[in-house]
Amino acid sequence: MTTLIIILALLFAALFIVVTLTEKYGSRDEEKNAKLSRYIIPLMVILVGAQIIKYVFFRDGF
Repeated sequence: MTTLIIILALLFAALFIVVTLTEKYGSRDEEKNAKLSRYIIPLMVILVGAQIIKYVFFRDGF
């Protein structure tokens, strides 16, 4: 149980650090963000498709 609490505490600390650094040094270029955001939906569709293929054809490994 203590291992779980340690892992969760480390994850929250890492998340806090990443969010803080992203807000401080992140890009505020709206045009660049718009260009990148149009790729998110197709990449998510590809990811879901790959996970379905992995589940259907390669689930014997576990």
